[in-house]
Amino acid sequence: MRAVIQKVSRAKIVVDGQTVSEIGPGLLALIGIGREDGEKDMAYLADKIPNLRIFEDGEGKLNRSVSDVGGEILLVSQFTLYGNARHGRRPSFIGAAPPEEARPIYERLLAIFRERGIPLKTGIFQAHMEIELVNDGPVTLLLDSKKGF
Repeated sequence: MRAVIQKVSRAKIVVDGQTVSEIGPGLLALIGIGREDGEKDMAYLADKIPNLRIFEDGEGKLNRSVSDVGGEILLVSQFTLYGNARHGRRPSFIGAAPPEEARPIYERLLAIFRERGIPLKTGIFQAHMEIELVNDGPVTLLLDSKKGF
């Protein structure tokens, strides 16, 4: 699994002109699900994302997690994180899991976050979404479960 994590002051998702999710300070996590992803990958991201120490402490150092600061996480499925644009100009998405395989993995990942009591909001799987955010810092990180073990 791949993730783009952005520390945000606020973020929201709009579908068909309607706001469907919105958070204040916290993390926007864009999640890509690959063809080979499974439980181990979900466990990696479910542990890593809420515990990343990328919020300032009293001394201004990035030493606190989203949980430490009482923030929220907005988690959004984004298959384009598996886009390969190394050749030509049109990306190939062959590394991304097809929707019928990705949906249960995405839903299980959400369940893991919720089971752990992590404040979580989501996008709509496979919907065309407009994501508005204010990146705080800016702080943006890339995670790849295949490189994290």
